[in-house]
Amino acid sequence: MDTQSFLFSVFCFLFYFLSGEPQVVEGTRLSWTSSPFGFKPKMLFAFGDSYADTGNTKIAVTRSWHFPYGITFPGKPSGRFSDGFVSTDFVAGYLGMKTPIPYRWRKELSGRVKYGLNFAYGGTGVFDTLVAEPNMTSQIDFLQQLINDSVYTKRVLRTSVALVSLSGNDYSYYLETNGSATAFPGFIQSVVSQLMVNMKRIHDLGVRKIGVMSLISLGCTPQNTAGSSFQRCNETENDLVMLHNNLLLQAVNTLNQQTNSTLFFIIDLHNAFSNVFNGTETHQGSPTFENPFEPCCFGVTEGFFCGNVDEKGEKKYTLCSNPKTKLFWDGNHPTSEGWRAIYSTPAFQNTLKQFID
Repeated sequence: MDTQSFLFSVFCFLFYFLSGEPQVVEGTRLSWTSSPFGFKPKMLFAFGDSYADTGNTKIAVTRSWHFPYGITFPGKPSGRFSDGFVSTDFVAGYLGMKTPIPYRWRKELSGRVKYGLNFAYGGTGVFDTLVAEPNMTSQIDFLQQLINDSVYTKRVLRTSVALVSLSGNDYSYYLETNGSATAFPGFIQSVVSQLMVNMKRIHDLGVRKIGVMSLISLGCTPQNTAGSSFQRCNETENDLVMLHNNLLLQAVNTLNQQTNSTLFFIIDLHNAFSNVFNGTETHQGSPTFENPFEPCCFGVTEGFFCGNVDEKGEKKYTLCSNPKTKLFWDGNHPTSEGWRAIYSTPAFQNTLKQFID
């Protein structure tokens, strides 16, 4: 969620260099994860925003292709909105498969398409935002076109699952375009309703199971706590998050009732994040996070962000010495270690099991 104002063992990796293009980083599953029993998905599709994007967003519109993004993995920017891994990497690892390649690389890496694709674009939402990248409806259109082109069949898609990420860009856009406070709850309802339509459409295209991540406490992100010197959450924003998550639960229950199934489910990112943020969950082998409000990388003053440089090329951000000690990488996104801690919580793990039930 690159423009939001709200909101490891190592991979074996392969670099593909294309003339005039940034590199794509393709990895094997995280070696510390285990292959689960039960249904064994053969493909993973990702839809949504920067919490899932692994390199779709164009270099011209995002900081994720600029230093210091990617300093932990792969050692240079890979288009991920983190110092290293993001949620898609961990979900793929849980499922025992490689991270799906970004949609933009489908032709150059055509041999990997059979394992799924990542359609997520940082900064996007279910509706259009300030970022000129495909919204979720357009992302699903891409999958529809691949089916029309016989790249995928419904029979093949029965072995696939989908990760859906909606981390708040629609709400940031609403506020940035002077949306009213009184109409905000109604707008949240419209966002969740469109998300429900999108999930149903993914299912109707043939994807077997769809997991959608709940919203974290956006009022606790560094972007929203900087005004209190990274000391306090904005509880008004967190109340709106709870409304979103409650409506999302209702939407998922409705979808399961309509399809007489349990094929739709919520990945409990909200409680997983809250447990790590509040220190109620520890993660083996990792240091205790320092002030969870404070990011590793942040603009030196208002108007500057992680990765920004001025016209002289001088950096306009501060960078911590060890990203592993921080929960947040920048104003909105967890560090690679933060994602690993979130992934390792019972709240996250227990909901991921629904991919293979």
